[in-house]
Amino acid sequence: MIGAGHAPMTNLYESMVFFAWSIVLIYLIFEFQYKNRIIGAFVVPFAFLSMAYSLFLHSGIEPLIPALQSNWLISHVTTCFLAYAAFTVSCGTSIMYLIITKGTGGEKKKNNGLLSYFPEKMILEEIIYKSILAGFPLLTMGIMTGAIWANYAWGTYWSWDPKETWSLITWFIYAAFLHARITQGWRGKKTAVLSIIGFVAVIFTYLGVNLILSGLHSYL
Repeated sequence: MIGAGHAPMTNLYESMVFFAWSIVLIYLIFEFQYKNRIIGAFVVPFAFLSMAYSLFLHSGIEPLIPALQSNWLISHVTTCFLAYAAFTVSCGTSIMYLIITKGTGGEKKKNNGLLSYFPEKMILEEIIYKSILAGFPLLTMGIMTGAIWANYAWGTYWSWDPKETWSLITWFIYAAFLHARITQGWRGKKTAVLSIIGFVAVIFTYLGVNLILSGLHSYL
């Protein structure tokens, strides 16, 4: 990609690979902090699926369209994908939380098979919160840099393009999560479910908009 003269994030193939590596990076940060590899069993598969899907995409290097020939490309895409990766960690951890809650009736038991290797519910809840707390400002920065880039490329900060709209919807979901957690004291299953809903919105923002809807971001 060095010979192409641009960062490897300008088409769907490149972005899927970048997304996978972003997930691995954010996961390793949390693994280093919490020293529990079982979390990777619920997070790393998302990186694997991203890489697997990229194998079916066109991987050729092509000249950039004018809209992508901007220094805002790296800042916008990097912040967005690091946010997506943090939300992936939150989603994987939320799935673990729901599994351990259903499988043990709310209390982890030492002799409960695979569940005995899961972190305590309080730890899982903490990871869900911290990963969203990390991802939310990154998503905010991604939207802001995207708006600046849009004004540079198309002469307007916001055009209600489908990806812009769904990015805003995703932002509101995670804003609601943080608001409910901080001011309303939401804990447990409700926050885990809201985290998963937010991740579904992330995936639709990233892939659903590209594959189903058309707009200014169709080339990504």
